Amino acid sequence: MKIKNRTATALVSSALATVLVVGLSGFGLASASASGTLKKGQTFYLIPKDTLNPYETLEDGGIKAALQALGDKAVISSGTVDTAAAQIPSIQAAIQAHAAGIVIAGNDPSALCPSLAQAHAAGLAVVSADSDVTCPNHLFINQANTQQIGTSEVDLLANEIGKSGEIAILSAAATATNQNSWIKYMKQELKKYPKMKLVTTVYGNDDPATSLTVLQGLLSAYPTLRGIISPTTVGISTSAQYLDTHKSLLKHLTLTGLGLPSQMKKYVLDGTVKKFELWNPINLGKLAGYAVANLASGTLKIKTGQTFSAPGLGKYTILPAAAGTGPSVVLGPPFVFTKANVAKFNF
Repeated sequence: MKIKNRTATALVSSALATVLVVGLSGFGLASASASGTLKKGQTFYLIPKDTLNPYETLEDGGIKAALQALGDKAVISSGTVDTAAAQIPSIQAAIQAHAAGIVIAGNDPSALCPSLAQAHAAGLAVVSADSDVTCPNHLFINQANTQQIGTSEVDLLANEIGKSGEIAILSAAATATNQNSWIKYMKQELKKYPKMKLVTTVYGNDDPATSLTVLQGLLSAYPTLRGIISPTTVGISTSAQYLDTHKSLLKHLTLTGLGLPSQMKKYVLDGTVKKFELWNPINLGKLAGYAVANLASGTLKIKTGQTFSAPGLGKYTILPAAAGTGPSVVLGPPFVFTKANVAKFNF
């Protein structure tokens, strides 16, 4: 089923779940084989890609809210750049503090694994959210089906530019697991559009200044570019801001990607961007918070088919590892924002 046909479902289950109360029986879980009561007073370390990214701030806010609702404590710790090296000290700090668990958005699929292995050996529950790692002994909280994100981004752009012309991708860090997974499926989906050509992928490292620099270089190198996909909130907002002040480019150039409605609303309403996608990062964080609390309490095991409840969101099942992503739970499908609906959202 195409994303646009699931708008009503995604709107209720993903975007409005922060204000709806679902009738769940407390904060317990329904598990395939595990049972018990969640511990209280545990401390968890939240390690975002960096501490300056507004998307990561929203996601960490969701994690923190879930943990506080359970009577636990959250410590947010990371670097200010999107590198594995900047995250490793926070992992070590969590180990030294004898934390109950870690929720991390990986800046590199494998470079974090030795440190996360130490955390697991020390008894910490390990959850990755938003951007996965390839390490064993962890659960990945996936914002949406990885393939569906990649293919839908290409389909959105194809329909906007008449399925023809040169396009480019403005990504985050070159090592970002989620970005690279989506780009993989974007390239596969492009095979359906023989008249569309991906000319290059550039990296803004989720930094506004760097994103602007690579965007300007992109536009200079490819003056007849028809489309840009930026699957990163920093990249798409930076690009939209630039195009908003260079309206002549919009005669031949279309921008889409993954963005925050709070950042993109202005550009959608004034016609700079027609469509973009995302999920609710606050809900993604809440789901990660409930998952790591259950794992640390021993009321959930990282095993295919295990289930747990996330109050206000619903019941989730652990899926088997697949295509480099693994064991995971999926928040839900991405949602398409347009001029008709973007004003309704505040995250």
